[in-house]
Amino acid sequence: MAIRVVQWTTGNVGRESVKAIAANPNLELVGCYAWSDAKVGVDAGELAGIDPLGVVATDDVDQLLGLKPDCVVYNPMWPSTDELVRILGAGVDVVTTAAFINGRRLGADRDRLAEACERGGSTLMGTGISPGFAELVAITVAGICSRVDRVTVAEHADTTFYDSPDTERPVGFGQPIDTPGLEDMAREGTAVFGEAVAMVADALGVELDEIVCEAEFARTTEDVVMASWTIPAGCVAGVAASWQGRVGDRTLVELSVRWKKGSTLDPDWVIERDGWDIEVQGLPTVTTTLDFLPPPDFEAETIEDFMVIGHIITALPALNAVPAVVAAPAGIVSYPDLGFPMPRGWVVPR
Repeated sequence: MAIRVVQWTTGNVGRESVKAIAANPNLELVGCYAWSDAKVGVDAGELAGIDPLGVVATDDVDQLLGLKPDCVVYNPMWPSTDELVRILGAGVDVVTTAAFINGRRLGADRDRLAEACERGGSTLMGTGISPGFAELVAITVAGICSRVDRVTVAEHADTTFYDSPDTERPVGFGQPIDTPGLEDMAREGTAVFGEAVAMVADALGVELDEIVCEAEFARTTEDVVMASWTIPAGCVAGVAASWQGRVGDRTLVELSVRWKKGSTLDPDWVIERDGWDIEVQGLPTVTTTLDFLPPPDFEAETIEDFMVIGHIITALPALNAVPAVVAAPAGIVSYPDLGFPMPRGWVVPR
């Protein structure tokens, strides 16, 4: 029997989630949450750019919870504790691509989420946007080592054509390079990486003494003009953050990002390819890279079309986790709690 799911929002990631749910016989879309008034009453298929699915988007949360779904696929960029508490408290499991891995940085809000899970007998899992899946790959790679000395995951991306100011301003993009508190802004905006550091340490069975973040920035010497906003000359167009989990004076886990916009950075950051470099130092030392390319039959006319690949690789880890989350005991879980998610239902008969 197919697992009944509600899709929560239909932004860039949510649209790809709807398409994938519609194509997977193991999942059944029974409801869709509309974040904006303009989407209320519109078929979810139409919102995703495919044929109608017979599921109309609504902003009536009671109506959606009344459908008794098995799971909500929650795709906003930034999670709302109030929304999640309402869903979990109603007994509905949640998988989310929002900036949430295990909620360890949230303090009292995490306690609210845990209490809602207990009250509703429900389960919450965050697969994250970035970080998320890359850390699962690092954990898997570490499984062939008889000794692990250090795990490093480095993400690098030229995001010039990723036009999303609401998600990039919070980490410092567009701010004057001399803005007070710029490092604090980057730490707060990338804080989910600290949660992912803790997740990797959990998988290794190690208790960290501290998790710290080091940030650096590059300014653009010319205006960087994008479709919906412009970063003026002299402002931040490059953000790098390194989150480190330490035991004593030793860094055991390091998750880092380096994002840039435009080709006029000072200092100049050369990013030869978008993707992730993963290294597990130990016995043996193992290195691997993650790169993402379109299939030969992929139709793309613009750079924006290629950006869809990023939305797909964000949406799919959450959907693949749905069966395991629905079967899991109540509580907040992450990859080390569930084992490896199985990518079932995506092979298309020829």
